[in-house]
Amino acid sequence: MADVGGEGFGALLRQLRSEASLTIEALAEASGVSVRGIGDLERGRRATPQRGTVAALATGLGLGEVERERLLAAARTGRKPRHTASGVRAFPRGIDDFVGREAELTRLTALAGQAAGQPVVVVLPGPPGTGKTTLALHATRMLADRFPDAQLMVDLRGMDDTPPGPAELILRVLKALGVADQDLAKAGPQGHPELYRQALAERRCLLVLDNARDEAQVRPLLPSAGAGMVMITSRRMLTGLESVHRLPLGELSPAESAAFLAPLVGQERADADPAALAEVAQRCAHLPLALRVAGNWLATRTGWTVRRLADRLALEERRLDTLTAGDLHVSAAFELSYRQLTPKAARLFRLLALVDGPDVSTAGAAQLTGRPLFETEDTLEELVESGLLGTDQDRYRFHDLLCLYARGRLRAEEPDGTAEAARSALHRWLLETTIVAGRWYEPGHGAPPPTWQGTVDLSTAEHARQWLQAEGDNWLAALRAAAAAGDHANVVEVAEALHWFSDQWIFWGHWPEVFRTAVQSAQALGDPLLEATQLNYHAWALMICEGRHHDSVERSARALAAARRAEDLRQQGWAHYYSAWALGLLGDHAAAAPHNREAAKLFEAVGDLHGTLQAISNTAQNLSLGGRHEESITEIQRTLAFLDQVGDRIEPHIAAFTRATLHRNCGLAHTALGNWSEAADHLRTAADLWRDSGNHGVESRALVRLGDVLLAAGRRDEARDAFTRSVALGKAADPIRLAEARARLADLDTHRAWPPAPGSAAGRTTGTE
Repeated sequence: MADVGGEGFGALLRQLRSEASLTIEALAEASGVSVRGIGDLERGRRATPQRGTVAALATGLGLGEVERERLLAAARTGRKPRHTASGVRAFPRGIDDFVGREAELTRLTALAGQAAGQPVVVVLPGPPGTGKTTLALHATRMLADRFPDAQLMVDLRGMDDTPPGPAELILRVLKALGVADQDLAKAGPQGHPELYRQALAERRCLLVLDNARDEAQVRPLLPSAGAGMVMITSRRMLTGLESVHRLPLGELSPAESAAFLAPLVGQERADADPAALAEVAQRCAHLPLALRVAGNWLATRTGWTVRRLADRLALEERRLDTLTAGDLHVSAAFELSYRQLTPKAARLFRLLALVDGPDVSTAGAAQLTGRPLFETEDTLEELVESGLLGTDQDRYRFHDLLCLYARGRLRAEEPDGTAEAARSALHRWLLETTIVAGRWYEPGHGAPPPTWQGTVDLSTAEHARQWLQAEGDNWLAALRAAAAAGDHANVVEVAEALHWFSDQWIFWGHWPEVFRTAVQSAQALGDPLLEATQLNYHAWALMICEGRHHDSVERSARALAAARRAEDLRQQGWAHYYSAWALGLLGDHAAAAPHNREAAKLFEAVGDLHGTLQAISNTAQNLSLGGRHEESITEIQRTLAFLDQVGDRIEPHIAAFTRATLHRNCGLAHTALGNWSEAADHLRTAADLWRDSGNHGVESRALVRLGDVLLAAGRRDEARDAFTRSVALGKAADPIRLAEARARLADLDTHRAWPPAPGSAAGRTTGTE
């Protein structure tokens, strides 16, 4: 190899040997270094020796202190690894089609810049098939100039039954770095770790430890000094390692997946049906290994269209079998990790396939196994550590393809009846907890009864809200299963418990289904009062969640008929109230007014303060919808006074929601009148009240209206702040208003303005817009 800078070691060694009048054989005898080793050093055919070898040569040459230091300095200057050693810079095929991982590559580049006095260690953990090795190899190529002494990759074979131990791996790295056999023999196995640490400390080296099994295998391989960098890929999180940076890998984005597939299947085929290409990517769950298998599959079947593969992958029961190309098997990658699980973790892995939603809590997982919470949590964390389960804010989720694999193991390994029993236990717990949580918002209920023994914290209404939203997909699936099984009483009880809570989560998207299902169960039970109640709830959902005002009027008419059969005045009042509301939104104010008066009369007759409050609020709304904005404002002030008068006789969350809605409607009325300052004050109050109560969906609506009013008033900076607050709510916001807020901000950035959008007043208590 060529000498780098300073005095060449090989030439200096030859010169000093000549000055000492020693042959190579004589120096070999005096120093203990082999004849061949000295000859290779002098000719530059091998890497410069380590410090111990240089010291032995200096002693054999009889050098004084000055000459000894001169030889050591030349060794330090010229020391470089052998790049032709086995395994050094061996990049597999396919790395040139690398796509995505921009954030990870940016982070790795930044960390490489920190490699100075202390080595930088980065763990790249991820589930099977996420492209950890490919990323490490791509990063190694990209960062090679920063680590000129060596870029080494060592396969730790962590998935083997008997992976190599630290001693074998250390020896492999030392040989790759060019450490002489003589030095290795002299140090002996017990001295190899010290040689290893010294070799890495003296080099700017990038070391990739690929496919690590666990911390015990890796920890002895981590350097303690030097200006190098170590990247560790593993299916496990390796949480026991200290002072390391972790960059967990997941699936690619849809755009990255399409860019990955296109060159594999051919750009012409990809462009011919981009929708099918997107479906293939989605059914591969954007997992790099699955994408490569699918791409290779199409590449070898030139007569197939992308659509044909997309349709084949649509069959879930056959998807993993389809994702096989030659010796690439997606399921085989999962199998390696699964077979390393403890029996307890493997069983939970299988049973988690029964979860209907995208994720599950510890309490939910415990229902599947019947095991205690803390034991279940430990088992879930074992699955996370193994890379077979993801976690986020105390929720656990499968990668889509891993879920399919788990279902296969469930069918193959669980005895008959086990899966159904576990699913039933989970569904029963979900519905029982949903009833208790929902009743926090129901007048006359509130906190769970002292006799309730739950496994989740429902000590406050806010905790109940968080649980209901986090478990929404799961308890909805349980409700569907109960309806299909004919458990109609349970279905109706769940829907009844969620009546007032639905105001807190208007934009969830499933309330029409919940209350439609409850209507069908009430009809199956043959109870006209239950039927009237659920028809009223369904009328609300159709009107507010889907904007189907005509259908809402039809449902409330049916509710009124059922309530009359049941001779129940309260539900008759609610039927009139919902009819008035929907008719007002349809612009038929003449028809709406008598319905609303009748609702108020019926609520007063039965002493229903909550209903009375809504009827009064609806009067103000209909006045505004009819263009009578000043009268509406007067009625709103009267309603606010009534709300203050009744005090705690109204449920706190209903009072807060109604008060916020009244301020919002007052703001909209002032907007229609061009009273920008008054409108802004009321809309800001409404947004703050909804923020304080945690109802961010309706808050986002008020913020957009506030921003429009502030723009109309020429207060652009305040308007920008309102739109920014709405956008910051993210997924919690009304999606339509979220899009509007983003558009407003974009227009502000391009200095455009527009007239205010007054909107209209609506909502559960006085409507949503």
